[in-house]
Formats: sequence, C-alpha cells, structure tokens
Amino acid sequence: MSKLLSPARTQVLFMGNEAIARGALEAGLNVAAGYPGTPSSEIIESLAHVARERKLYVEWSTNEKVALEVAAAASFAGLRSMCVMKQNGVNVASDFLLHLTASGTRGGLVLVTCEDPGALSSVNEGESRYFARMLEIPLLEPSSFQEAKDLTKWAFELSEAIGNVVMLRSVTRMSHASGNVICGKLPAKSRRAKFDYDGPVMDSRTGPMISTPVVAKHTLHQKKLKGVEVLFEKSPFNRYAGPAKPQLLIITSSVCFLYSQEAIKMLGLHKKVGILKLGCTWPLPPALLKKHLLKTDKILIVEEVLSFLEENVKVLAAGMLKQMGSKIFYGKIDGSLPSVGELNPDIVAAALGKIMKVKRKSLPADYTRKLQKAAALVPVREQTFCAGCPHRASFWNIHNAIALDGRKGFVCGDIGCYSMAALSPATGYHTMPTLHSMGSGTGLASGFAKLAAFGFDKPILTVCGDSTFYHAVIPALINAQHNRADITFIVLDNAGTAMTGFQPHPGLPTSALKETVPAVDIAAICAAIGAKVMISDPFDLETTSKILTSFLEDKGSVKVLILRQACALSPEKKGKKKFNVKVNDALCLGESCGCNRLCTRIFRCPALIWDRIKKKALVDEVICAGCGVCASICPQKAILKTEATV
Repeated sequence: MSKLLSPARTQVLFMGNEAIARGALEAGLNVAAGYPGTPSSEIIESLAHVARERKLYVEWSTNEKVALEVAAAASFAGLRSMCVMKQNGVNVASDFLLHLTASGTRGGLVLVTCEDPGALSSVNEGESRYFARMLEIPLLEPSSFQEAKDLTKWAFELSEAIGNVVMLRSVTRMSHASGNVICGKLPAKSRRAKFDYDGPVMDSRTGPMISTPVVAKHTLHQKKLKGVEVLFEKSPFNRYAGPAKPQLLIITSSVCFLYSQEAIKMLGLHKKVGILKLGCTWPLPPALLKKHLLKTDKILIVEEVLSFLEENVKVLAAGMLKQMGSKIFYGKIDGSLPSVGELNPDIVAAALGKIMKVKRKSLPADYTRKLQKAAALVPVREQTFCAGCPHRASFWNIHNAIALDGRKGFVCGDIGCYSMAALSPATGYHTMPTLHSMGSGTGLASGFAKLAAFGFDKPILTVCGDSTFYHAVIPALINAQHNRADITFIVLDNAGTAMTGFQPHPGLPTSALKETVPAVDIAAICAAIGAKVMISDPFDLETTSKILTSFLEDKGSVKVLILRQACALSPEKKGKKKFNVKVNDALCLGESCGCNRLCTRIFRCPALIWDRIKKKALVDEVICAGCGVCASICPQKAILKTEATV
C-alpha cells in the first residue's frame, strides 16, 4: 500500500509535495490535472499512483492552461479538483484563470503553484503571489510539512465557501524537503458529478458558468473576498510566537518562517524578537496585523522572492497610521534582505543582527583557512549534458551544419535540458543565443525569418523538445508556415518529459494513469500544416548532417527535422548499452593529433577523459552510456565501438 493511503493518526515521513497530495485526498479530491515542472511534479505523480484505490481521475495535460480548464470542468460539476504547476505555468494558465475567477467555481478548486526561488531548476524565479492579488483570490502558504497537508485540506473547504479558486503556494525547499506528518481521515464516499446551468445568471450554483454581467459579478466577488478577511482573522494557520512586547517583530510566511526561527536561535534573540507567521497571506487580516504591529515600532518582513508581503503590510499600516503611529520597516525594499535568490538562516541572521546590533559569533580563523584550502581542491564542474545524451549529438550536428553553411546562422532556443546549450560552449557549441519561455524559440525564429527586407540574411534554426512541442510550439509553427517563414525547425524528441522525470505527453501511447491512449504523432501534425518533414537519429551524424545541410539550402519555407533518440536516463535505456566503447592507444595521437583533442576538449562527453599520464584520451566505462557517437567524431578512428552483448 502507498504511504499516501496511510490510516488516520499515523505519523508518516512525507516530502512536501506528498503532504500536499495527502491533504487533497483527505479533502475528498476527485480530479487532478497539471503539467510537469520542477518543483511541482511529484504531486500529480503521487496522486496518479493511488488513483485507482481512491477513484480519482488524474492527468498530465498538454499545458497548464488546459490543466486548469480540466480541473474547472470538474469543479463546475460539483467535484473537488486540483490543478498543479510551477511558477512559470501560472503565466500560461493566467488567460483562463482571469475568466475563471470572474465566473466563480462550485466544487472546491485549488490551484497549487510550486515556485523556485533562486531558479534552481528554472530559467526565472518568477512570482505567482501577485496573481492572487490581481485576481482577488485567497493565497495560502504552508510553513511546515504538517501545514502543507492541513492547509491543502482547508483550501478546498475555503474554495467552496467562497465559490472561487484558492491558490496554495509552495517553494522548492517546502516541496522537495521531507518531514513527519500526522495523517487525518480519508473520506469513504466520492461525489457524483452534476452540472446545472438553467438557473439565474447571477447564481453560480445553478446558473451558467460565465463571467458576465462583469460589474455585478465583480462586486459579488469582492464582497466574498471581504468574507475571506474575516475567516483569516481567526485562522489557526496565522500565529504569533515570542515576547509580549518584542523589540522587533518579524512578519513572515512559508519556509522563511523556519529560516527566521533559526536566525533568532543563532543570535540568542528569543526574548527580544517575536515572529508573526502567516499561512494566509492574501488578503491580509487587518485586525490581526494591527494587533501585532502595535507591539513594537520595528518590523522585519522576511519572504521570498519579491516584496509582495512587505508591500501589502505597509499599505495596511499606512491606513492605520493614526491608531498606530509611524513604524520602521525592514525587508527587501530598504535592502536589509536581497530581492533575488533564495533566503537561508544565515542571510536572515545577518539582517537580524544588523537591525538589533548583535554580532554573530564568528568561526575560528583556522577553520576558515582550512575551509578555503579544502574548497580549492574541489574540481571545477560545469553544467553539461549527460553521457549518452542525444542533445549533445544534436547540437554537434547543428553546429557543424551552420559552420558548413558559412552564413553565421543561429538557433532560437527553448526550455528543457537543451537550454544548457545557451549557457556553455561545452554543451551547445556556440549555437543558441536566445532562450525564453516554452515555445518562444519558434515564435522568435518566425519573426527573425521575416526581416530580410531590413537586411537580415542569416539562416534561422529553432529547437524544442517533444513535450514542449505539444505544450506551446504548435501555434508558433502554424504562424511560421502560414507566413512562409524560412526556418529550420528541429524537434529534439527524446520520448518523454525528460527534464522533470519522464512524465508522458500526447506523443506517447500511455497516460498518467498508465492507461493505453492514442499517441498524437509530431510528424503527422507538421505534415498536415504543409511543412516539409524528415526524421533522423541524432547519433547518425552523417545522415543528420546531410539533412540539415539540405534544409539550410532550401529557401522560403518551413522545414521540420525530428531528431528521435530516447534519453540516456529513460527507464527503457538506463543501464543498457548499445555499444562498448574504448580508445585504441596505438591510434590515438593525443595532443599531436591535428584535431587538437576534439573528443575531450570540444565534444566533451563526461565519459571521455584526458589521461594526463599517457597523454591519451580515455573512456570511463562506468560513466559511458554506450551511444557510440564519439567513435564517429574521432578523425584518427582511435575510438572503437563494438556491439554490447548485455
């Protein structure tokens, strides 16, 4: 039995995302949809594993907007539903979300956004909290694993009470860390779907689910939000700890509460500093804030990443100036805390110590010297593709084709593992100078290709992954074809959403529930819009190079090349080698070769090593995935590959 189905009153070690999933189950979840994105992916995966036992419908949707629409349909039918995504996904879903919050919901609908301060696995550290304020929906932020479960369960109840979406925000250190959680009761009965729509237009329970009349519904929506303020005033998820009359008040939320607790302990300030921890961060409960702001004249607001909470607290305090008098606020705006990146106890302690004029006990000088000496011994490691990654071969082919063409073409990039081609010459070979949101590479390429009238004459290529193709690329590709953009569009098809854990997408014949479903073929879609389509194996350098060269010569149309090879870490390939690869010392000329160490200095697969003693290339058999591509790039044919027997 999955630990997600543990009996009530059992203490279980849950990852934060699992705690959120358990909370949804305890709330009587019926439908869950999402799009994979770190750090959110484990929520849908955990629910999919118990879908049959709990009679759930769970899906990986084509993108986040569609996922929210699937969840909304369930809510309209009176079911409890959840939509899960990372911070970038809220931007994608925001178009429908704006309309959904206007029409309202029926069954509890919780939008879970798992955000990534510090951009540990993202191309930005965008904030979704501002959407809650802009759309006037409640925002909840758990600060512990127990709270992640309990707050999720309560979010469904709150959603049904106000007839609208509730946003639950997690961050990487909450989603991916683990802690003990005491389980509650799982409901025995499931709801039955029923969609009524014949009632009055202003009745969101029986009428049509539409956003008009806009002003009337907006007025009703704001009235409900005032009711949320009242609920938040008494919420047990907002609590104060510390002296009755603190010298400094910390107002915080999410994992920053844990950082603040530790910082106070580090500086020994528990008798001087109090913490107001908010689990309900929008709308702010004014009476609760007033009660605690009256305790002191100094307030430090600790949050990630931007000054969302600080701004809202200051606005509220400004409206109470006559009752409370002036206050000194510390936080992001005055520079006490950084406005970029993750926080941690050390950063919070530094700010706290400066405000309170307390010096933290420094480390011994010899310890610091030893640490610096040890750090110097750590080898420099750059980001690079895994051994056997098809993307390395793809970009090798792309770089060489552009070089042979001679017109200094370039690649408009996209989001995925292949984003690393924009960061390092060791992965992209100087080919990808643009990188933005999912699908934007193809849109940018379409735009660049229409600049010939302004003297622009470089060949334009663009890449995307197979999952990204379905998520956001199709409209841009249709635009390019319709407007006769001269681009070479390359799909790096590695048979799954590889970057986030190999979740299925519409191009595969399996669903999140492991059911057999129709696969939607990328090549057929591209051919259907009239594009020229070819398929190749990126490990076949000769064939792929010929296709790319011919595509760059073919002017005035959209050309599609699907480079199809499964990820080296995918379940079907992991631990299996197609070839055994080794270097023949007699043939390897090392630094005397005219290639200038092409294999280890330029191609730079992690499995290719420079033996400093022998002055020869060497294959690390433990790391080598057996793709055999390196044998094709060695001009001396010193790298040998033989069919693997296992």
